[in-house]
Amino acid sequence: MGTSATATVPRLTVYASLGGPAKLSLTNPSPTGGPLTLLVVQSSDGWLEVDLPTRPNGSRGWISASQVTLHDLVYSIRVSTEANTLSLTRNNTVVSTYPVATGTGGTPTPHGSFYLTELIAPSNPGYGPYAFGLSAFSDVLTSFGGGPGQIGLHGTDDAASIGRAVSHGCIRMSNADITALAALLPLGTPIAID
Repeated sequence: MGTSATATVPRLTVYASLGGPAKLSLTNPSPTGGPLTLLVVQSSDGWLEVDLPTRPNGSRGWISASQVTLHDLVYSIRVSTEANTLSLTRNNTVVSTYPVATGTGGTPTPHGSFYLTELIAPSNPGYGPYAFGLSAFSDVLTSFGGGPGQIGLHGTDDAASIGRAVSHGCIRMSNADITALAALLPLGTPIAID
């Protein structure tokens, strides 16, 4: 299914290309306190190409394999913004499909291939008991709620919104469903949005 890489150093240097210049440094743990986890795209002679949790969406870079611990992933997620559904796959077999709310026409949920970057218990009750941060960022909002416009997968106190296009770009689930996923999915789990 895939492989995640969790940093074992306090700052992880990311390079633009193999043998190329450093392009950025990522802090471990993340600003919310969780372990810095990236999704591996490919490996080459002790180096890993990874998806990055930065703008623009789809950014990639190279890191040293000696500075991370690798984990095999068995789950993946696919979100349909047209059907407002989230399908959970285990070893390439769909095991559950959930209704979700997605972004409106003015603040759409971005399409692409992303991954789960963090799991928090939000202080704002509107986001339910759990929120996964994604490596995706809004194509419209450069900031939201004091943050950088990062897209989340979270619960909601507005159960009537589920199944509709009503959010600022985040993916909302029922509180029971996000609680089930929070107990099941590791950071690094890939999520495809179309």
